[in-house]
Amino acid sequence: MAQYTRLEVAQVMKDTGMVPLFFHSDLEVSKKVLKACYDGGARLMEFTARGDFAHQVFGELTKYAITNLPGMVMGVGSVTDAAAASLYMSLGANFIVTPVLREDIAIVCNRKKVLWSPGCGTLTEIARAEELGCEIVKLFPGDIYGPQFVKGIKGPQPWTSIMPTGGVSPTKENLEGWFNAGVTCVGMGSKLMSKDASGNFDYEKIENNTKNALDIIKSLR
Repeated sequence: MAQYTRLEVAQVMKDTGMVPLFFHSDLEVSKKVLKACYDGGARLMEFTARGDFAHQVFGELTKYAITNLPGMVMGVGSVTDAAAASLYMSLGANFIVTPVLREDIAIVCNRKKVLWSPGCGTLTEIARAEELGCEIVKLFPGDIYGPQFVKGIKGPQPWTSIMPTGGVSPTKENLEGWFNAGVTCVGMGSKLMSKDASGNFDYEKIENNTKNALDIIKSLR
């Protein structure tokens, strides 16, 4: 069961401005990545559940966060149907992120007052998501649309809260483009989750990347 309501989660997204996202099938590796992001100042994590038995890893990772990382809001991404959304909510997901707009997911999340953020790519999809109760819309894939698309949406719909995912990196130039266009927060994955020459996660660099990105976002506001 979720620890935080959708409004509480939306507020953390707005306050921090960034949602790190990653997936790894190894629980111990996942714990270290999560702690690195937490130590860097992140207070949300989107676990992109794309692998076999991902729900088992997420369940244990959430228990770890509850015990060891106070205030860390755990959520799940890459959810594609209502059954999966319900499963992850039963394992403690505080928010659900989807690559597409699906009304069945909206219904099960709204029933439990859990924030859901659907991947949208048109103004019509965004408007429909908001009619279904969406607080923060995911713009996906973000690099296809870019900041100009966000600026265009905010013209007729200044109330719309947008989180681009894909094409976001922890550089001042990139983040400045998105936040000047009016995004509420950004989702950041591979550009944040640095690896060493051997292909292993570099936890110290992940922590530094997270801290630097959050500092940049704070300065832009």
